[in-house]
Amino acid sequence: MTKIRNLITRFTFTCVTILVITGCKNQLQPKNSSETKIEYIKSVSGLKYRILQKGLGVIAESGDEVLIFETTSYRDGTELYSNENSTSPIKVKLGADMVTKGVEEGLHGMRSGEIRELIVPHYLAKRKFYPDNVSPDSTLVIKLIVEKVIKAEK
Repeated sequence: MTKIRNLITRFTFTCVTILVITGCKNQLQPKNSSETKIEYIKSVSGLKYRILQKGLGVIAESGDEVLIFETTSYRDGTELYSNENSTSPIKVKLGADMVTKGVEEGLHGMRSGEIRELIVPHYLAKRKFYPDNVSPDSTLVIKLIVEKVIKAEK
């Protein structure tokens, strides 16, 4: 009888130990892919970006036209501008000084369907005219969605 009790005690202890270890391991792992942290890439200019969704097709280069949706906000999440819910993307020609240096740099290398989040320091967000709701000394967070890359004719 004592041998059976010892066996049951060992078995119970082993099962509980396995359950505890498995439970702790599962809590340390993210529950889904949206919880995994995507690291920012920092360029030489100081622009930081991360790819939220990879795109397909041709790569946007200088001279190409890119159809984009954009959301610009402060780092605290205060939204300054967005056309993301619009049906009309903005058409930008890369290399034609149509957008800030930060957005220009962030668009280079993107593909159709790609989504990037940029952290643009104030010196890369400079513009000739500032809307009333944008401070010229602010670091901006800009979400770019490339709808289409139109290659320049060569």
